[in-house]
Amino acid sequence: MYPQLKLENQLCFRLYTASRLVTQAYRPLLDPLGITYPQYLVLMVLWEHDNVPVGEITSRLRLDTNTVTPLLQRMEKEGLLVRNRGFVDGRQTIVSLTKRGRQLQEDCKTIPACLRLGSDDESLDLDNLKALAATLDNLIQTLDKSDEKQ
Repeated sequence: MYPQLKLENQLCFRLYTASRLVTQAYRPLLDPLGITYPQYLVLMVLWEHDNVPVGEITSRLRLDTNTVTPLLQRMEKEGLLVRNRGFVDGRQTIVSLTKRGRQLQEDCKTIPACLRLGSDDESLDLDNLKALAATLDNLIQTLDKSDEKQ
């Protein structure tokens, strides 16, 4: 057995597992609001800047258009947002929140703190989480740069 192929030696497995468990932890908070975690991420982008092109959403979420478009279609059917052709560039699709989409921001404002407060683990204190976020940001930036070189 090659040690580099042991599951316990894989950073990628830890990241995958943490991502899956974080998404799972959000479910009981988002289900009563009728939204999924990916929809929550789209809403956060739009709460920061409404009326944005699809390309900005894909860029901010680091997702492909093929992933985001069906998500936006479902959200539009659920009355959370609308999609319209751009005035300046008709090839662009501009995404805007509906009244319902804007109102969800109020319902979601306590969600980030709920996850942290749900644990007595000191490793989840705000300073440790900020340090982890910075480390993950560096990893993401490094991986994005390596993708551009290929």
